[in-house]
Amino acid sequence: MASGREPPQLLKQRLVYQGRKFNFEVSSLRLPNRVEGDWECIRHPGGALAVPVTPDGKLVLLRQYRFAIQGRILEFPAGTVEPHEDPAETIKREIEEETGYHANKWQKLGEFPVAPGYSDEFIYAFLAQDLEKLEAPPSQDADEDMENVLMTPEQLEQAILDGEVIDAKTISSFFLARPFLK
Repeated sequence: MASGREPPQLLKQRLVYQGRKFNFEVSSLRLPNRVEGDWECIRHPGGALAVPVTPDGKLVLLRQYRFAIQGRILEFPAGTVEPHEDPAETIKREIEEETGYHANKWQKLGEFPVAPGYSDEFIYAFLAQDLEKLEAPPSQDADEDMENVLMTPEQLEQAILDGEVIDAKTISSFFLARPFLK
C-alpha cells in the first residue's frame, strides 16, 4: 500500500470517547502538501466472522436486531476480538454462543477493513465446516436478540441480489467462501 509519498505529520491526537466496544479519536494532521486539518476515527479491535456450513451444505446465518439501523438483518455469526485474543479463538467461541454449533474444521478466508474512511476495524473471516449441533441451546449474551436461519448458497446469493441481505461483512465473506461451497 506504500505510495512513495511521505505520511501525514501527527500534530495532536485526542480521545473523545472511550466505549465498551470502540474508541473515538480526533487527530490533527499536517499533510505532505502542508494542509492541516482534523480527522476523526473509530478505533476498534476488530471482529472475527464465520461462514458456517452444515454437513448437508446449508449456511448458518443469524437474523439479529441491530440498534444502529433499528432493525433485524441477516448476517453470519461474528464477534469482537478481545484484547490479546487471536481472531480464530474469538470466532470459535462466538459460533457456539450465537448459533449452538461447533465446527471441527476451520479455514481462514481472509481479512478486510469494514469502513476505512472512518474506522480501523478489520474483519477476520473464516470458513467453519464439519458442524455439529450442540446439545445445549446457544448461550447468547443478554443484549443479543437473534435466531438461526439456514440457507443454501444459492438462496443466500438470491437474498443478496434481492436486497434482503444488506450486511457488508456477510456479503464480502460469502463471496470469499463461494469457491469452497458445494
